[in-house]
Amino acid sequence: MGLLTFKIILVVVLFVLALTVAAYSTWAERKVAAIMQDRIGPNRSGPFGLLQPLADGGKFFFKEDFTPAGAEKFLFVVGPSLVMFISLITGAVIPWGKTLNIGGQSFDIQVANVDIGVLYLVGMVSIGVYGIMIGGWASNNKFSLIGAIRASSQMISYELAMGLSIIAIIMMAGSLDLKVIVEQQTHGKIWGIIPEISGMNWNFFYQPIAFIIFFVAALAETNRSPFDLPECESELVNGYHTEYSSMKLGLYMFGEYVNMFISNALIVVLFFGGYNYPGIDWVTNHWGENAAGIISVVAFLTKTFFGIFVFMWIRWTLPRFRYDQLMHLGWKKLIPLALFNLMATGAIILAFDHFMK
Repeated sequence: MGLLTFKIILVVVLFVLALTVAAYSTWAERKVAAIMQDRIGPNRSGPFGLLQPLADGGKFFFKEDFTPAGAEKFLFVVGPSLVMFISLITGAVIPWGKTLNIGGQSFDIQVANVDIGVLYLVGMVSIGVYGIMIGGWASNNKFSLIGAIRASSQMISYELAMGLSIIAIIMMAGSLDLKVIVEQQTHGKIWGIIPEISGMNWNFFYQPIAFIIFFVAALAETNRSPFDLPECESELVNGYHTEYSSMKLGLYMFGEYVNMFISNALIVVLFFGGYNYPGIDWVTNHWGENAAGIISVVAFLTKTFFGIFVFMWIRWTLPRFRYDQLMHLGWKKLIPLALFNLMATGAIILAFDHFMK
């Protein structure tokens, strides 16, 4: 099998995986809410309600596709399309697993192994807000416009804290390449004291403050509760997608869940060792490269799905922030804390290098 063939297959698999995870995240969200509220949740469509996402998808397809008379028709379509497109292509630089050996040739389970992967992801996340802003403005509706303005200002505010928290990880790894950042978390004693366990030298143990900042910023970037101000039902009807229906609304909703999936995948890569798991070297040496590769993909997705569960857990636990509280948290708490963490990281790295010489 050639490299190009493998990459095409990988792109198709990732596309199907992202859409499947997005679809079943809606089912999981309802089930998590039901468990926390002592209810049953979806249980009519198929066993345990597992066919509910298909029923919802069919409903979106067959609903009337309505465009308001005063809307900017071209941009009205571009908005949701852009959100969905950007959310899907962000997964291209994420290393989803170790390697697979096919026909004597090793392939990285990563669509594009670029040496500026972190920069690419931050850039794509920044572009994602344009889809919301365009959709809100093109709707020619005051509630949609207010929701879009909220979304853009919220994302700009929290991108700064997110970027500063990532810089601390980049300083430790010495690279913007996500594959290098993952490999750097494979070997080494934790804090230089705890005996080495291959695959467990995670950045989370060194950068807990950066993790907290990044996690909170990821909630805000994906418009998840308690930061779901752009689609605040009690104030803005339905936020930036008030005027949307049918599959255009479906694209916005799918885009949100795909973003949640990619955000948690990025958290796993940066802080929880990516595809690493305890004993990854032993598995590679005794069971072979392919077994280690398949288990690494399972380990990566398990960590990611746990992160998605935590996002859902938070939604049904914490009340929504007021808008001024949202801004104060971003500008007065997270950014100063991220700057402090950055300076502390730099000082510790310099001190460590000095004493190791």
